[in-house]
Amino acid sequence: MSISYKRVLLKLSGEALAGENGIINYDYIREIGKIVRGAVEEGAQIAIVVGAGNIWRGRQGFVDMDRVRADQMGMLATVINALAIQDAFAAEGCDAVVMTAAEMNAFAEHFTKRDAIKALEDGKVVIFGGGTGSPFFSTDTTAVLRAAEIEADVIMMAKNIDAIYTADPRKDPNAVRLEETTYEYILENKLGAIDITAASLAMDNGLPLYCFGLDKAENIGRVIRGERIGTKVNCK
Repeated sequence: MSISYKRVLLKLSGEALAGENGIINYDYIREIGKIVRGAVEEGAQIAIVVGAGNIWRGRQGFVDMDRVRADQMGMLATVINALAIQDAFAAEGCDAVVMTAAEMNAFAEHFTKRDAIKALEDGKVVIFGGGTGSPFFSTDTTAVLRAAEIEADVIMMAKNIDAIYTADPRKDPNAVRLEETTYEYILENKLGAIDITAASLAMDNGLPLYCFGLDKAENIGRVIRGERIGTKVNCK
């Protein structure tokens, strides 16, 4: 594998990690771990932000549930996924550390930019759990925030859809698949593939992004190698 990006922030969709008969497809996460290990061995530094759509989404809280508490439950769910990823990666010989926005010393390290970059430079995969640590922010926004903090070269969003479309292809048969676009276009057209706050933050920080499907674990390696799959989002 010849890598095209040195430091990568990989966003993994929670739904894409779910098995047909459970909330976590452990064997599939091991496949991802094998791909990630290969990239690290070639010199890539990889950090991961994971969603929690396979377990809980804050906005899916009960009608009378406080939004802040619902979001806190979602942040905890991302930590469950982060620990599952850490364990599956370890089974593939890929050293990984979990860092969380809120202190959870019994389960993970507390995130600091310095410690995260040090771990990456030491050849470890860094898995960020717990979102931003604050309610009202999606894990897409967390991914962009952490990418900016660790000075990533690119954001790679692996989702349960293969690219960005002009509309939701599951609802609109006329939706057009975009091979390349800009944050400005996403914001102007209110495309839902990327959270609007995340898109604005990425644009402001000059962070390029790839959005692609996680239906095959090898897609991660393909993007790191520089193959053009999914949609590339440019800053201008």
